Amino acid sequence: MSIDVLAYAPRGDKKNSEFFDEFRQKIYERRKTSGIEDLVGTMKAIVTQVEPGKSIDTMLEMYLMTPYRYLASYLGATHKYHILRSSDDYPAMLVMEPLSADFDEYISRLNKMYPLSRATPHTRYVGEIYQCNDLALTCKALESQAVRFEYSGEIENPFYATNNFLFSMPSDFTGNRVGYSGCDFSDPDSLGLGERIVLSTTEMALLDEADAFGKASGIAPLLLGVDHMATRILAPDREDAILEFLSQVPYYFWGAYNIYEMNSSTNVNRCGDVTDDKQSPAKVFTANNTPSFVNSFANLPMPTETFVRNYGRRMHHVAIEVKDGDHLSGQKNVDFVVDAMKERGIPFLADVVGECTDEPNLKQIFSKHSKNTILITEYVERCHGFDGFFTKDNVAALTEAAGQDEQYDHGQIFD
Repeated sequence: MSIDVLAYAPRGDKKNSEFFDEFRQKIYERRKTSGIEDLVGTMKAIVTQVEPGKSIDTMLEMYLMTPYRYLASYLGATHKYHILRSSDDYPAMLVMEPLSADFDEYISRLNKMYPLSRATPHTRYVGEIYQCNDLALTCKALESQAVRFEYSGEIENPFYATNNFLFSMPSDFTGNRVGYSGCDFSDPDSLGLGERIVLSTTEMALLDEADAFGKASGIAPLLLGVDHMATRILAPDREDAILEFLSQVPYYFWGAYNIYEMNSSTNVNRCGDVTDDKQSPAKVFTANNTPSFVNSFANLPMPTETFVRNYGRRMHHVAIEVKDGDHLSGQKNVDFVVDAMKERGIPFLADVVGECTDEPNLKQIFSKHSKNTILITEYVERCHGFDGFFTKDNVAALTEAAGQDEQYDHGQIFD
């Protein structure tokens, strides 16, 4: 790795336990000795699943709100699979759609447990796929470290256990999977997803119209790629979730900060093998500082844990980096992008937060939850070579805005 993880001192004011610091170093050392750092590389694809019949709506949304564009579709035994790309240097997007609303698997069983995910039982961010030189050796090395993988004949969706992919079982801490593959996502036929299918003329026309909007409005060249993705988890699982993730991929713990106003912490993990996070986006874990049953004594805000109680442990948002610069309209690029999307009818949770004048800083905003993926899309402009990952004030404002949109009215309790 280009970052010396053993010598790196994590940033931030979040205090970690001696257990965390001890085993973080041990995990880094074991990744070297077990060969994982040689076998596993950067993030190559992001995987999400949507409801039956929602693939086109999801891809239309991606055309309007992200740099992803359609590449190919395939019909498998249980799912349709759609591949989208933004740049060959950045991770692809794989959208899965069950063929039947009656399809039952881990995702549907888990979603039915939580009040605000029951209406969309098949919808969930699945995880990422990382470049892997040898699936068999990687499986052997990680299984010796108690990582559990899916096997053919033991999983309802055969995608998770083909010859071209190796997937972990969903994490007990995050609900996300880690996948590995040696395939080239620029050559979708090499993925072995099934029979290649063609979108209808009407479907392609809808995508072409959305693509035309991006070009005509001027926002398309300003949307660069995925900057980071953030999973919300429970307070006691914070350190375990980070360590588990670090044991499976060549990332390092960049640092953690308390967001006191929101009773939470933001914990950032980055890939040390890239100079641009968009080539292998950062993985962020957000958790309450105190669990709900203890927080009830102080009655502090807790939108992070409220989200988990209402939706389950899962991915909360995916951030798209906006090209830094001053737009001809007189706005910063991110303000121009958001205004153009609002005119198109795309809803946002609040105003853009952060200031970008002559000093390095960030400007950010959250969209509302997608009806197709449940995910929020964040837009972030890193102004004047901002050295860091986020600002605490911005995160507090974004977290508060999202929390107001993620509440569940039940009985006498409004959380």
